[in-house]
Amino acid sequence: MELVLKGRGARVAQRLRQVTEHKLARIERIEPALTRLEVVVTVEKNPRQGGLHRVEAAAATPRKTYRAHADATDVDSALDVVAERLERQIVDHHNRRRARRNAGAGRVKSAQAPAAEDREAAE
Repeated sequence: MELVLKGRGARVAQRLRQVTEHKLARIERIEPALTRLEVVVTVEKNPRQGGLHRVEAAAATPRKTYRAHADATDVDSALDVVAERLERQIVDHHNRRRARRNAGAGRVKSAQAPAAEDREAAE
């Protein structure tokens, strides 16, 4: 997985890179096909925003891209929220694919020729 970490209005320190890799590592375990994870950290300088940190993430796989964002007073808590949201999206997607696959299996099974007992009962 390629991790791209960008900072807008703030420098990307080595500690921030390590924290980001640590908190988003579980996403790679859930989705092994993950090719690129792009994280953008923005510091709001507007006093009405209260110095919020906004974290936006995009996790790219060969067929789908998952996106999430969060605002918090510090980057660590915003990363936690983003990681949870990405994880939820990936798990939901896997569950939908599994349900669709299982539903299709039921239709194929019912389309088989009737059993010998059923044919005798019909005669």
